[in-house]
Amino acid sequence: MIMVISATGSLGGRVVRRLLAQGETVRAVCRTPAKAKELERLGAEVMHGDLRELDSLSQACQGVEKIFTTAHGFPGDGDNNPRTVDDVGNRQLIDAARTAGVKHFVFTSILGVRPDAPVDFFRYKYAAEEYLRASGLSYTILRPSAFMETWAAMVGGPIVATGKTTIFGHGNNPINFVSVDDVAQFALIALSDPRACYQIIEIGGPGNLTLNQVAELFEQVSGRTAQKNHVPLPMMRVMSMVMRPIKPVMARQIAAGIYMDTAKQAFDVSQTLQQYPVRLTCLQDFVRKTYA
Repeated sequence: MIMVISATGSLGGRVVRRLLAQGETVRAVCRTPAKAKELERLGAEVMHGDLRELDSLSQACQGVEKIFTTAHGFPGDGDNNPRTVDDVGNRQLIDAARTAGVKHFVFTSILGVRPDAPVDFFRYKYAAEEYLRASGLSYTILRPSAFMETWAAMVGGPIVATGKTTIFGHGNNPINFVSVDDVAQFALIALSDPRACYQIIEIGGPGNLTLNQVAELFEQVSGRTAQKNHVPLPMMRVMSMVMRPIKPVMARQIAAGIYMDTAKQAFDVSQTLQQYPVRLTCLQDFVRKTYA
């Protein structure tokens, strides 16, 4: 049996459907099982599980051979946040998997993680990677770049809908965007290909575009010239600091915006494709298919 954590999420749901289509036995674990009725109709065994609740993880791991997890607390508030989910929660899940005798653990991290990253989400992901590597479990770590369905659409979607958009920073930093569908393909490889065991697979799309170029692409598709509002970096830095104690989610999102506009975000996926040939979706095709 393969267990998918965060099965109702964008990536988790895609992986569940593909596994079921291949005839696999799948346990779809999520915090709100009522939201997984479609997956249940498709044949998945739906079960409650929350990375903040050790007992739920211990129960969910029983009888499981492989785990794929994509759960994260980036947009969460209150006690649902990167520390409780991506740090403490992932360690609890790894411990539960080891105790239950799980044979292989596939962990979704993020491209660019490091222990001194300026965004806490990246630091927690890196710490979880290290904990998994030291656990004794067979593992595969996936490090995808920014999801085009989330980050590119955040800039371009409003252009199509209203003719206006907001760009954090200058918008001139090249960024690699990958499709969630393509990451799902790599997840299936990680769950089935022995070559992926004890490997870190860095995943990206076929090209790098700045946010200004993303906006231009959406302008071409929508046939309208957008009004672009750039939020200056000094203002963003002040806002992130001021918002941290009162609106931590907004502060975290602004910090991520600063990171995307100032840190190296370009990525060459060719080396990964040499080992794992996957046909990738380019951002232009995604935009035309989704928004034209």
